[in-house]
Amino acid sequence: MIHFKRLDHILISVPEGKLQEAQTFYSQVLGLTEITGGHPHNAIWFDIADIQLHIREEPTGPVSARHPAFEITNLTEARRELEQKGVPISYSSDIDGRQRFFIRDPFDNRIEFLEYKVQ
Repeated sequence: MIHFKRLDHILISVPEGKLQEAQTFYSQVLGLTEITGGHPHNAIWFDIADIQLHIREEPTGPVSARHPAFEITNLTEARRELEQKGVPISYSSDIDGRQRFFIRDPFDNRIEFLEYKVQ
């Protein structure tokens, strides 16, 4: 059984060449606080309430990288359970302090599962 803790972040996509426009909108129009740093895929991250909003450029196409990310408390066990059920697991770039993997549901929606590393 997967032990869900909370929604950690949502990644949304903007057309290629529009990242600066998105950064201006989310920071200046919506007033979100940007999380500085070198994020995967040159994404920009914002704090929004008790989750994060991640924005990255993506070419238009039938399969998207957009996804919700769920923090869980048993990442290794969840991965093993999903694999036993025949769900393909994929991986992406590393993020300091987090372990993670991705799945796609039967409708090709991307879902991330992550667990913060204990320091």
